[in-house]
Amino acid sequence: MAGPARPQFVLFGSSIVQMCFGHGGWGAALAEIYARKADIVLRGYFGWNSRRALQVLDQVFPKDAALQPSLVIVYFGGNDSMGPHSSGLGPHVPLPEYIENMRKIVTHLQSLSKQTRIIVLSSPPVNEAKIRENKSEFVSEVVRTNELCQSYSEACIELCQEMSVKVVDLFTALQKRDDWMEACFTDGIHLSAEGSKIVVGEILKVLKEADWEPCLHWKSMPTEFAEDSPYDLVAADGKTTLNPSDWTYHMENQWD
Repeated sequence: MAGPARPQFVLFGSSIVQMCFGHGGWGAALAEIYARKADIVLRGYFGWNSRRALQVLDQVFPKDAALQPSLVIVYFGGNDSMGPHSSGLGPHVPLPEYIENMRKIVTHLQSLSKQTRIIVLSSPPVNEAKIRENKSEFVSEVVRTNELCQSYSEACIELCQEMSVKVVDLFTALQKRDDWMEACFTDGIHLSAEGSKIVVGEILKVLKEADWEPCLHWKSMPTEFAEDSPYDLVAADGKTTLNPSDWTYHMENQWD
């Protein structure tokens, strides 16, 4: 790995995680915000549910790793909450099993180190009409409803509260926009840039308010190689230099 070693933030989940560096995604935004503070590591897997996640949990997060993540952001539930297929195949996971799977995932992450923090993202809503328009000759009918999404989201939040784990209620957060159905998705399921902005804001809010030591909010974390240098840009006075290590003017969004 490249040095110096930085705190590691791992994004672990299904397609909303795998795709979070595209379309102005929330993972890309976090990578920009934490550019000189933490490494954002992507472990996203399109189409996966909590069952698949459990199968590889020890490989993605080995307990004997020399460096354990400072933060893991976990998202599973959207695929679990899909309606069951008549064949018995597919990503659907019954709600009670989904909750137990998430409990096992969180418990494993908690065991990695005393300094590993966890944020769980609950299932977001979907644009049902848009999904019905996106029929494919390659994929069997996709059954996604907001009734199912909400039930899995609420159960996930309840579990996290029981386990004293930070959780972002995406089902509620996205719907705070009046135009959420059109603005927040690319295809009715996956997040657009506007939807991702909401996710980033909610994650940063958790990081800012959490009473974790050390604090993982970007404004509280040290900046790598932040010392002044005579090789920095020369100031207008022609006598001093300007230290750009914490400049944020170039960011499209000025995050709190």
